[in-house]
Amino acid sequence: MTTFPRTGKKTLGYSAPQVEEFLAVARKAYDSVDDSAELTAEDIRLTAFSMHKGGYSPAHVDAALERLEDAFAIRDRDRAARAQGTEAWLDEVHDLAQVLVNRLSRKDGHRFHRVNLLSVGYNRTDVDRFAQKLVRYFEDGFPITVDEVRTAVFRPQRRGYRETQVDVVLDSVVDVILAVR
Repeated sequence: MTTFPRTGKKTLGYSAPQVEEFLAVARKAYDSVDDSAELTAEDIRLTAFSMHKGGYSPAHVDAALERLEDAFAIRDRDRAARAQGTEAWLDEVHDLAQVLVNRLSRKDGHRFHRVNLLSVGYNRTDVDRFAQKLVRYFEDGFPITVDEVRTAVFRPQRRGYRETQVDVVLDSVVDVILAVR
């Protein structure tokens, strides 16, 4: 029996041994009463697997990783609140949220660095529009879900925004949303 459905023999999927190994590490880390097997929600979000024909279905594995990330985020939040005190932890999350709002509130076309003239990045208009939604979430409580942030897609554009920079900010947005759930 396999943990996830497999792709067809000619279709790429995630390496089953890598997925199984990661899940074993995650199980051990989550069940650990001390911090000896440390794994965080961010570690889960940044996890990647090799692609192999007949591997595990990426859609199913990704959905499981999102649920796992949510569970670890709750655990991380509870640990941080215990270690720092709830008020200090909330202050830290508020400070991160303010840094994000400051970045996301910049003028359209100027929120992130652009790639060079010959390179392709994220479409500035798409990113700016999504950034405005995020600012409304932080400032006005505009409803937005973690899944909307996780699955945000931006068209490619020459001289677009630097993808890695946008992705780091979106990861931080996910951290804040998960922290205050």
